[in-house]
Amino acid sequence: MFNKLKEDVCNANKLLLKYNLVLFNWGNVSQISKDGKYIAIKPSGVDYEKLTPDDIVVVDMNEKIIEGKLKPSVDTKIHIELYKAFSEIKGICHTHSNFATSFAQAGKDISVLGTTHADYFYGDIPCTRALTKKEVENDYEKNTGKVIIETFNSFDYKTLQGVLVKHHGVFTWGQDSKKAILNAVAVEELAKMNYRTLLLNPNSKLPKYILDKHYKRIHGDNAYYGQGGK
Repeated sequence: MFNKLKEDVCNANKLLLKYNLVLFNWGNVSQISKDGKYIAIKPSGVDYEKLTPDDIVVVDMNEKIIEGKLKPSVDTKIHIELYKAFSEIKGICHTHSNFATSFAQAGKDISVLGTTHADYFYGDIPCTRALTKKEVENDYEKNTGKVIIETFNSFDYKTLQGVLVKHHGVFTWGQDSKKAILNAVAVEELAKMNYRTLLLNPNSKLPKYILDKHYKRIHGDNAYYGQGGK
């Protein structure tokens, strides 16, 4: 019933290795079905190299297993909360990639310093607040999702398709699981550039008019980048 969805999610999870976003099992990818009722996600603790489409677990929006013999990722509730809150998210990626996670552990946003950043994200990639002791002890994963949602009370999830969870790691999203992965690659590379740039010049900042130009020429109503014919 979900063969194509599971195949897409399996392939996306394997891209975590290809793009050097994970060590061991430090990440997961999901995608929601076209009707918005079901989520396919990596099973907990299964090596990426051994992962097959049959291993991918399909759950409903209440975390009930619909298809699959394995336990879904321990982060499933986080994914569910984001899908419920943000209707245009169709794929989600979670990693502990090195540089971006360093920013998350430090509780620092990834500031927009150059045009590479502006090509992908319309502003700083935000870092959430820390979860409280009560939030960690009572439904930790669900509350992780909620603290991301809370952070985006101040931002547009459609123009900033990524977030750092303080003390934890990276979550990105997009119109499918592959796009979520590509955004995770961008976040990691931007974190590297950010770190090195601030070492060279702690006062670096991209002017708003350059941010506007670079983001909107790709993503705006009158975008002209690429071969799309806009």
